[in-house]
Amino acid sequence: MTTEIARFIQRLERIWDEHTEAVLDRRDLAAALRDAASEPSVRHLPAGTGAAGRAALEHFYTADFFPHLPADLVRSRISRTVDRFRLVDETAVTFTHDRELPWLLPGAPPTGRRADVVAVTVAQFRRGQLQAVRVRWDHATLTAQLGLPALVPAPPG
Repeated sequence: MTTEIARFIQRLERIWDEHTEAVLDRRDLAAALRDAASEPSVRHLPAGTGAAGRAALEHFYTADFFPHLPADLVRSRISRTVDRFRLVDETAVTFTHDRELPWLLPGAPPTGRRADVVAVTVAQFRRGQLQAVRVRWDHATLTAQLGLPALVPAPPG
């Protein structure tokens, strides 16, 4: 790998880490979308929630995501793989189901139970900008821990 490519990959990692911190820690929409492409998308699977396009994504973050993040959400990276086009993080996520999570468990009321699950995120880049994010959650483990029925995924929309 050339030094130039290594620096480029480090830049993609920095963009992703700053995006993740802005979304999950600070709930800062402007910072979250600072290095996004003109028409970014986010999709949480298998729930099928998220949005495509800047205006729709801004609405998703401010209406469905930021106000519905668990108060004690903790994440710990298990692994990361990066190339010039995408970054893949495997992350252990722990939280108390203390509120409705329409982006993760649409229609499920809070159970007050703890969850400890794995999520795999694929962040796709185009010309050094964040283009698309796909987050795959271990819903079987999640719903079992929370005492919920298995999720029937909604069709993407």
